[in-house]
Amino acid sequence: MSLTDYEARVAELGLKLPDYSVRPYYGAEYGSMKPHHITGNLLFLSGHTADDEQGNVRFPGRLGSDLTIEEGYEAARSTAVNCLGGIKHALGSLNRVKSVVRSLCFVVTTPEFEDVHKVSSGATDVFRDVFGPEAGLGGRATIGVMSLARRSCFESWVTVEIQD
Repeated sequence: MSLTDYEARVAELGLKLPDYSVRPYYGAEYGSMKPHHITGNLLFLSGHTADDEQGNVRFPGRLGSDLTIEEGYEAARSTAVNCLGGIKHALGSLNRVKSVVRSLCFVVTTPEFEDVHKVSSGATDVFRDVFGPEAGLGGRATIGVMSLARRSCFESWVTVEIQD
């Protein structure tokens, strides 16, 4: 087990994780997929967005026109919290996480918006704060895109290494 109690760290930070056993993250609206897949010691989450507890999109729109960098950063933070909920749902406890391997982030932008990295730092900052700088910061790529499902401005696809 982890030497750090990540569950306690989440509580200490005041983060409220969604409980996907009560309100499943994925349903017919997203098509044929699983919320996660485990192979070997890797957990692959399907894409997560900044939905609230009722499933409503937080921060809909486009960076560079509808939303500021600060709002995008908050959307990324909210997405990371939802990813933590997905990880906990998949593994039963965040304490089974060995490290964040990588995150692939998508930011809906205008063609001229170039600060996608500043937006996605909202997500990786949450992972760093929960898991620490060594285990919480994996590789990251951020891609500016034209649209995402349900007008979400941010989506993240995260892979974590699992410890037994």
